[in-house]
Amino acid sequence: MGCPVKALVFTAPGQVELLDVPEPDPAPGEALVEVRAAGICGSDLHGARRPGFRQPPLIMGHEFAGIGAGGEAVVVNPILSCGRCAECRRGLRHVCREREIIGVHRAGGFAERVAVPASALRPLPPGLPWEAAALIEPAANAVHAWNQAGRALGADGAKGARVAVIGCGAIGLLCAATALSGGAGRVEVTDLSPARLAAAQRLGAQAAGPGLSGEYDVVIDAVGSAATRAASVAHQRPGGVAVWLGLAEEEAGFDANALIRSEKRVLGSFAYRDEEFAQATARIGDWDLTWAAGYPLAAAAGIFTDLMNGGLHPLKALLLP
Repeated sequence: MGCPVKALVFTAPGQVELLDVPEPDPAPGEALVEVRAAGICGSDLHGARRPGFRQPPLIMGHEFAGIGAGGEAVVVNPILSCGRCAECRRGLRHVCREREIIGVHRAGGFAERVAVPASALRPLPPGLPWEAAALIEPAANAVHAWNQAGRALGADGAKGARVAVIGCGAIGLLCAATALSGGAGRVEVTDLSPARLAAAQRLGAQAAGPGLSGEYDVVIDAVGSAATRAASVAHQRPGGVAVWLGLAEEEAGFDANALIRSEKRVLGSFAYRDEEFAQATARIGDWDLTWAAGYPLAAAAGIFTDLMNGGLHPLKALLLP
């Protein structure tokens, strides 16, 4: 038996604790990862407040990178799929009906060490900072959303498009960065927080203020409330597209008749394809990531609890075991 490891454990609804847990024991086909950085996702905060897919006790964390058993620097693609169904065979593992997610359905990266399927490990570019590596997973979500919009708009994709991003949390900022690096003509962002708008402007986006005005080719909703979904439809140009990533509420809230009359489109965007995870890995080092802040694992419970209860700082917390 190895020494216990420190882990941030979701122990009860609305409660996380830093605990000593047994050393992970990799099963056949698994690898031990020494975690160097793990991001706290908004879905972790929501899942801890209102347990659903995540059930306590659980070590959460699906955005993480570290050192593999052979000493190599790796990032973890947390999506596990059956590999047999029609979706998996088409390269759509992320929508496999039997998918599981590391940190949601099994122990994740909010720990000093974690055992994961060896198939989930991906190599990191030489010299990439751990803080950037921990943002690859959310960045892959942004890459997928941008590609969804491009596929919907046709042969030229979304290049040259006028783009709006609703919500400048981590996913919204990464969506803005992806659109800018992907050839968008203009990216405007909206958020209630001046600090978040300022972070988006450092990436090269334009601040539209607390709300949108005018029409856009692409509207990305990184919030997911009924109000933001309604805005994403209202501010599309005829024939435009809205891409929904946010999961704040179940209600849609939009005018379906306006959708029909102007041939507007709404696309769901969940997670990413394997090649999009690779694209995010290649791009992440080129973006301004100063809006993310690192904290020792010893401070994790306090940081997580504050964010879970509505705190806005830091914009993105990374745990550094």
